[in-house]
Amino acid sequence: MKIGVLGVGQLGRMLALSASPLGHQMRFLALSNEGYSSVLGKTFTHNNNPEVIKKFADDSDVVTYESENIDIKIVNQISKTSKVYPSDKSLHLTQHRAREKDLLKKLNIPCASYELVNSISDLKSAIDNIGLPAILKTATEGYDGKGQFVIKSKSQINEAWKKMSGAESILEGFIKFNRELSIIAVRGINGDLKYYPLVENSHHEGILRLTIAPAQKISKSLQKKAESYMNSLIAEINHVGVLTLELFESEDGLIVNEIAPRVHNSGHWTIEGAETSQFENHIRAITNSPLGETAIKNKYNAMINIIGVHGPTNKVLKTNNEYLHLYDKEERKNRKLGHITITSNSQEELQKSIDNLKEYLP
Repeated sequence: MKIGVLGVGQLGRMLALSASPLGHQMRFLALSNEGYSSVLGKTFTHNNNPEVIKKFADDSDVVTYESENIDIKIVNQISKTSKVYPSDKSLHLTQHRAREKDLLKKLNIPCASYELVNSISDLKSAIDNIGLPAILKTATEGYDGKGQFVIKSKSQINEAWKKMSGAESILEGFIKFNRELSIIAVRGINGDLKYYPLVENSHHEGILRLTIAPAQKISKSLQKKAESYMNSLIAEINHVGVLTLELFESEDGLIVNEIAPRVHNSGHWTIEGAETSQFENHIRAITNSPLGETAIKNKYNAMINIIGVHGPTNKVLKTNNEYLHLYDKEERKNRKLGHITITSNSQEELQKSIDNLKEYLP
């Protein structure tokens, strides 16, 4: 089958690497000639040319995307002639933080208090209603901490609004949490649904740096609660493919932070750590193939992002339980250049490996 991917970043690259052994051919729709997955398939550079988009769609049996930050008009155009998974409904809901929060509220899934903000007067009113501290975010786009400002006092209001550059924004109440978690699910066209275990994530300056999989000291009831949130969302939007929930574990239980309608950075550990990776299962889902098992292979796993500089990669290659994945990117501050996965049969061994790679952690 010919699979089209909107985008040519590292997620598209890893989707392609998982699709190839299953006999699929890849097509990519790129915004520019720069791409990190384009060497793995035929690439169309559209530059907002409808004819190029049509050729890409016509040359693809099914289309997916690696990011929610894409022009939904392109997805709408492709959907007229080609199958697109996840659907434009999933994309529409997750492209805008207020729509996302409204959906969670409708389904009685806990999330932070929030208000839309379109002016500095809106911001002042929202702060009066929600209180401080709070987080001001752009309503659309924004990832890895971009487009966000933590407001701790009213003296920061002008600075915070200036950072939004006039964009429609959303003010979210601050959540007191014990740790950050995430859960990944995958649903096939036939409705088959599987979950990966909850994982624990550590961020620095808004960028994911370390994932522990599975998260330790997770009760069966907490895993089931996360799965119930996911089940409600997937049923509501009829999602096909991988869906990710970013969560806070608080004294009041699990609170949803964000929804990602795609494969996710916190799931990269599944390449070596699970029976079937999130990437392969996404490919299986959108091609109407049987889903693979999501059970972990080793009891303890971790994923470390390589940020900004490549660092001592030879150290990783010399270690038999550490696996290096580079994305063919040039070094740049705060840029995701690759990741390292670690597998282990003991918590002590896992921690030793993480300590051995301390150069990659803040």
